[in-house]
Amino acid sequence: MIREYLKLARSYNAVLTGISPVMGAVAMAQFEIQYLCLLFLVGFLGHTYGFILNDLLDYKIDKFSVAGRDRPLVRGTISMKKAWILAFISLIAAFIIAAYVAVLTQSYFPLVVLVISAFFVTLYDLTSKKFLYADFIIATAIFFLILYGAVTVAGNIYQVTKLAWIVCILGVIQVLYMQIFAGGLKDVENDLKMGGKTIAIKLGVRVEDGFLKISLSYKTLGYIIQIINLFVVFLPFFIIWNISNPTIFEYFQWSLLIIIVLSMFVPTHKLLSMKRFERSKAIKLIGVYYVFNFAIVPIMLMSLNPWAGILVFFPGLGFTLSNIIIHGTILQPKTM
Repeated sequence: MIREYLKLARSYNAVLTGISPVMGAVAMAQFEIQYLCLLFLVGFLGHTYGFILNDLLDYKIDKFSVAGRDRPLVRGTISMKKAWILAFISLIAAFIIAAYVAVLTQSYFPLVVLVISAFFVTLYDLTSKKFLYADFIIATAIFFLILYGAVTVAGNIYQVTKLAWIVCILGVIQVLYMQIFAGGLKDVENDLKMGGKTIAIKLGVRVEDGFLKISLSYKTLGYIIQIINLFVVFLPFFIIWNISNPTIFEYFQWSLLIIIVLSMFVPTHKLLSMKRFERSKAIKLIGVYYVFNFAIVPIMLMSLNPWAGILVFFPGLGFTLSNIIIHGTILQPKTM
């Protein structure tokens, strides 16, 4: 039964959402483990709320989709009532922990930022597949979740550093890619059948007789987002940190960033070059991209503290272990 609840909460990428506020705090040079763990729990519980609510609202759609067949609500392994209770318990628990952090820091403005993030998460769940630009809504939610972590350290919006703002922007870019391309492609067949409104469909992505047709405009947008991602990742080295006399460590750091960012283009190219629509293959490529994508910010933050690089392992490790334990796969979560 625990496995079913982990499936319901989409545990394969819960670690990623969990470290979102952590990234914001680390960007503000906060490295106290206990403090960061509290922020992680806020993000983790917020993730649980968002995905359970999404499944509850999409229940009727999931019943007729391939993607939804392994989801607990569709299979009946978890009742709708229990799911609603768990969703609201997760949301309340997240705010209780956030309130505790506010008392510790004597700063209550971060709670306002967290409320804004929760609002956009809820709005996304209500509009997903119904509103063409809903992907920007969830990206906004993540922006404010990262900003929440930064503001808990800064105390107010005016003290947030340039680096923290850049991390917030990177979170938006990464989420947009995962929503528009990872989500748009893997679900395109069902979205077409159900009349879903997505950017992929708007830009002419189609599945005809098992063949995947991807428009040039859609491919171009995919590569543009990755190029912007590459530019923003290296931006702090030019506008914040002095790179006139780089050290051996900095050369190592830049080499890692370049390798990872360039490696991200490989699964993107393969995903956008698929001839036949194979959802399992698409999910595997998305899994590979996922591991690369969410490694770049921790490596960038190593300029503040080399120990920040440890965060590079958590999203990929959480993704892999969750898949192995729950789905018996490494890079292919069946509930994605």
